[in-house]
Amino acid sequence: MTAAFQGLIKRLLGAAFAFFLGVLFLITPIQGSVGASEPLMSGDYINDTVSVAQSLQEIIAIPNDSEGKAQAESDSVQLITSYISRYRNRSQVNQSLSYTTMQTALNAMAGHYKTFSNRPLPDQLKDRLNTQLAKAQELAKNES
Repeated sequence: MTAAFQGLIKRLLGAAFAFFLGVLFLITPIQGSVGASEPLMSGDYINDTVSVAQSLQEIIAIPNDSEGKAQAESDSVQLITSYISRYRNRSQVNQSLSYTTMQTALNAMAGHYKTFSNRPLPDQLKDRLNTQLAKAQELAKNES
């Protein structure tokens, strides 16, 4: 008899907890930290490509011992994510040479920052990124 009573109590407590969570999710406002107030991309592929490339080249040029370096790296990953998200599924640009060049550079940079967040970019990678970003800018301008 007591085992049945204990089982009933457990089920009632489980149901009450599930009900409480459901009500909590309904009445709690859902807020994201996405920062959707201002879009990072304008929608103009050429201008976005040039501005993203220039911004990333500026971030690469920041000295490793600079105060804002960590925040700049975090901002660059957000910028890269916005750019790739905006243009990845657009067939009119994602097959262009400028986009594939840009995507190669962005993947390398974001991959380094996400995998080795406590290490600075190696000089060889900096050189490669600067070359690819400059090439992507030039190709995008020529594709217009």
